[in-house]
Amino acid sequence: MELNDKRIRIIVGHYGSGKTEFAVNYAVKMAESGRKTSLVDLDIANTYFRSRERQTLLEEKGVSVYSNTFGYDITADLPAITARIRAPLEDPECNTIVDAGGDDSGARILVQFNKYFTKEQSEVLCVINANRPDTSTVEGALSHIMRIEKETSLKVTGIVNNTHLINETVAEDILKGYELAGNVSRSLGIPVKYNCCVDRLVEDLTGKTRDLTDFNIFPIKLYMRANWMNR
Repeated sequence: MELNDKRIRIIVGHYGSGKTEFAVNYAVKMAESGRKTSLVDLDIANTYFRSRERQTLLEEKGVSVYSNTFGYDITADLPAITARIRAPLEDPECNTIVDAGGDDSGARILVQFNKYFTKEQSEVLCVINANRPDTSTVEGALSHIMRIEKETSLKVTGIVNNTHLINETVAEDILKGYELAGNVSRSLGIPVKYNCCVDRLVEDLTGKTRDLTDFNIFPIKLYMRANWMNR
């Protein structure tokens, strides 16, 4: 699977959309392709499922992680970020994934870095889970996107369908999300870039979407949830 987005990928999405799971998986795939990769964790509003919680795993896979001023330790929940975050944004050789806050107020922190988020350098990908109440309809998803755009002065350039029910997910959930994401993309005139699919469903989903030329499967692993779900 080719990841031919622009150098800086800003990932936004509603709480529970799987935004951070997508961001972590994206960073891992990028690093595994041999490219210099950094993940910037700007989600200081949400205290759950933060990409910096997987800093050790990410660094083992070749991803540099930038987040809290104090690193991931006992002070990791403080709403503070390190000035080092600017380093990957300024490095033209570094593929940078930015994990932003979960709604318009969470994404507000992006504003102070807007000079790096030019049309030439950056993408804004909005992760949508059609099984979440606030983004289960076209109207709800559009409202969410418009609030983020208003707050950040950035335009969403692509949709990521990450419709799931965690371990209960079936291929039909992803197809339902694909229909919703398609309607949102047509309303905004932007593409559906990826359809996230846990590894165990890739073969089934591939068989069900052979005739869909625009259906780009993005296989994911559950890096963020596996520890407590498997207890």
